[in-house]
Amino acid sequence: MLLRRADVLRGALELLDAEGLDGLTMRKLGAALNVQAGGLYRHFANKEALLDAMADQLLEGVGAPLPPGPWQEQVRTLGQRLRAALLARRDGARVVAGTYVTGGTTLGVGAAVVDVLCTAGLPADEAGWITFALFYYVLGHTIEEQAQARLPVHDDWPSRLGRSDDTVSPDFATALRAVVAADPGERFRYGLDVFLDGLALRVHGRPAPPQE
Repeated sequence: MLLRRADVLRGALELLDAEGLDGLTMRKLGAALNVQAGGLYRHFANKEALLDAMADQLLEGVGAPLPPGPWQEQVRTLGQRLRAALLARRDGARVVAGTYVTGGTTLGVGAAVVDVLCTAGLPADEAGWITFALFYYVLGHTIEEQAQARLPVHDDWPSRLGRSDDTVSPDFATALRAVVAADPGERFRYGLDVFLDGLALRVHGRPAPPQE
């Protein structure tokens, strides 16, 4: 059977789930697809090109048409969709964060955010900066979520932080315990709300605080 580009991409995503990003190699992918690794280069010039295509595929559906509503709710929906898409695959956030994709799916997600912000009254250049800031927040939070999920049970994040209680201030110890105890989704929503609260000040024309 002739190996198609879609077959390679699907196999790469399945290997990502099985081995993680560090275990994804062209040699292993070729073995999983029962072809020589060189045969993969007919579809992707190198591993970077394959990762770009994987990143673009991971964002499928994120930029789908939004339900009508306030701009804040639409941006919130896009942020939540992006997080869900990244969490759907093992190391999904690392794959997307390590690429600079100009595929149609990725550009569609960016365009969706920019369109919402421009409709809210922001100029296009500022909307672009804000869109990337939103992506950075979602990617950073999701990378940490997926990294914490890989920690061993006997040496997980709560255990590590618990051993630090005697070396930090009481307030900081309380803050750390609150972070650890919170559901990751709840922490994500809180951070997204803070982001949107600050963005609302920009949209409604209030001056930003002076930089120190």
